[in-house]
Amino acid sequence: MAGLFPDGMGDCFLLDAGAGIGSLSAAFLDRWRTGGLHFQRVAVDAFELDHDLIDDLSKTLNKYNGNGDLSVNIQGEDFIHCAVESLAGNLFSSPMEHFTHAILNPPYKKLNSNSPHRLALRRVGIETVNLYSAFVALAVALAAQGGQIVAIIPRSFCNGPYYRPFRDFILERTAIRHIHLFDSRSKAFKDDDVLQENIIIRLERGAQQESVTVSTSADDSFSDLAAHEHPFDRIVFPHDPERFIHVPTSSEHDAIELFPAIRCTLSDLGIKVSTGPVVDFRLKAHLRDMPGPGTVPLLYPGHFSSIGTTWPIENTKKSNAIARNADTERWLYPSGYYCVVRRFSSKEEKRRIVASTVEPRAFGDAPLLGFENHLNLFHENKHGLPEPLARGLAVFLNTTAVDESFRRFSGHTQVNATDLRLMKYPSRAALIELGEWAASQGTLSQDQIDARLEALTA
Repeated sequence: MAGLFPDGMGDCFLLDAGAGIGSLSAAFLDRWRTGGLHFQRVAVDAFELDHDLIDDLSKTLNKYNGNGDLSVNIQGEDFIHCAVESLAGNLFSSPMEHFTHAILNPPYKKLNSNSPHRLALRRVGIETVNLYSAFVALAVALAAQGGQIVAIIPRSFCNGPYYRPFRDFILERTAIRHIHLFDSRSKAFKDDDVLQENIIIRLERGAQQESVTVSTSADDSFSDLAAHEHPFDRIVFPHDPERFIHVPTSSEHDAIELFPAIRCTLSDLGIKVSTGPVVDFRLKAHLRDMPGPGTVPLLYPGHFSSIGTTWPIENTKKSNAIARNADTERWLYPSGYYCVVRRFSSKEEKRRIVASTVEPRAFGDAPLLGFENHLNLFHENKHGLPEPLARGLAVFLNTTAVDESFRRFSGHTQVNATDLRLMKYPSRAALIELGEWAASQGTLSQDQIDARLEALTA
């Protein structure tokens, strides 16, 4: 992280918010002291709210003192409230410097909509849902023109509707200069329970956006470091209203980009995708372990596998049925063919997108079906799809090309309906042709699926 900063002259004002014991500031000061950065003076502002760490933080930073060219200001206060008061121009608060540099490993914690931090951030025009994005946004707001911000943060801000205001904030105020991606979700942070990829990002305040360097490594040893330059329109697609941030891992275009036949939206196809409406803990009184009189099937991700649908499943922790009554009727769908995608993948699972076809014959004469909240569901106005279309969608979504394309903008274990809604698809006719082919083949290998998509869209 310290090595990502470009060399500089004059005075440096360094912000380290959430400093811990000072490891990041120490790396920056190491580079400066060994001649890698040519600042005349460095002033460090280190914020750390955990008072048990303050002594160690002080010892870490004061090791670099001695020449009279370093000043260290350790603040055991809440960074968000201090930054907001300074940005809002509160007469009773201490104004903060416009920092030339910031190096951050911010805390990760969700912010409730009415939490004190969320309300404080709104005072200075920052709307975001997590502490880590709040820290980065405040560092950007406090940075001087040309200020450099390097942060290690979860990749979840790159996509999804909740981080759209944060993406807008940084894209309007900074240029993305460098993104480093760790290929493995488990190796880089093996001491932590990391459920999503982390990236290191360098932003430059007020700069004109140019190409972006994207580097990758398997883990934090960086032994296999590789880097490529990409034009910005491969990072944020020009006409994407959500402004998703893509992270290409090679200089080549992914297969979906190269297929001119894959350009349809779900709206073009007349299809919708929704999150499964049955939230089991809210409807607990209506759940049944096994089907019986007055019930209909309730489907979880565990009911679907590469060999098809297995329902009911005995001796499972999940329910197999839900009572059909006035309280549940509005959450149920008419029996039919659907395509479903699991919302969560495990850490090192080969595929991020796992799609299945819902076959109504698996449920006998059940008139309705319940889809649990851990599934995404493709449908036509809350009704089933034509069988070939449902099968074709599942085959397309299970291709390697789709999985690789999806990984470019999503680094977490969750596949949201919004993500699926914003993807591009083959035409309805092409999907139906794909589904008819799949129905005639029986069990399909990954190679067969990938080859068929390539032939269909050539």
